[in-house]
Amino acid sequence: MKLKLTAAALALLAAPAFAQDAPTGDAVAGEKVFNKCQTCHVIANEAGETLAGRAGKTGPNLYGLHGRVAGSYPEFRYGDGILALGASGFTWNEADFVAYLADPGKFLKEKTGDKAARSLMSFRLAKEDEARNVYAFIASLSPAPVAADAAAAPAEGEAAPASE
Repeated sequence: MKLKLTAAALALLAAPAFAQDAPTGDAVAGEKVFNKCQTCHVIANEAGETLAGRAGKTGPNLYGLHGRVAGSYPEFRYGDGILALGASGFTWNEADFVAYLADPGKFLKEKTGDKAARSLMSFRLAKEDEARNVYAFIASLSPAPVAADAAAAPAEGEAAPASE
């Protein structure tokens, strides 16, 4: 009984953290904005089914972007700036996605600390509400990201590891 109460309390405490991760934009409005993105990008699931866009391959597939390590989509040739960002462990979230779309080169310079960092993406989406909406649309077609702590959490009925 104590284990169930402890688990319930932890779940309630963690809920606000997960809620903050949820996209704040309007996915329906974001679908219209994505028309600007589909020239270069596609959203295609693991089975290869195109969920949005055309067969754009200039940019990476945006399926599963929410919570994904930057520059990690397989079989895509990323620029050095985005690879350096990913090597630092950076994962995409709404706020960073919005900032990246406003000015990709400036974003990479600030996040990597490399004044020479450049982005291969020249397109900008300066309107913050449009960027939030397109992020919500991409997230709506993608699987939920796996929380970093989820892998370390004990299975139901198992004891948590002792802390030192």
